[in-house]
Amino acid sequence: MSDSFLDHLPSREREKIRKRLRSPEEYERLRDKVKGPEDLERELKRSEQLAEVKFRIETEPETMERLQNRIADDLEKRGVEGVLEEVSLPESARAALEQGRFMVSVEAHPQTQEDTLVVLPEGNIQDKVPVKPAMSETYIQSVLTEK
Repeated sequence: MSDSFLDHLPSREREKIRKRLRSPEEYERLRDKVKGPEDLERELKRSEQLAEVKFRIETEPETMERLQNRIADDLEKRGVEGVLEEVSLPESARAALEQGRFMVSVEAHPQTQEDTLVVLPEGNIQDKVPVKPAMSETYIQSVLTEK
């Protein structure tokens, strides 16, 4: 039988931790983390879609070009604020985006670490700018429906 970290704490500290873990608030917090079958199915479907989009972007240059053109058009029409989540960009990155000099990829979101569609402005590839979720869905569906 393995020792838990609780076995190495003084009894008073152990009791405090056990009380906190049994509290209704802690129970609710942990319960909210549990995902139901619908949530898991939705996540699986989204992951499959993003994997397909990433594969097409990497293997079909014409798909990458069409997606870049579509995002560039939307950036021109709606502005950076209308298409991208993060608008506090360095001036050089903002200019590159507005001029259509960027790459499109599926990468981990900087805050949530979930895969999402991002644009990488020409120049500094460290500037990954996530596309807004609604716009991202539109672009993903357009890539999946074309052929």
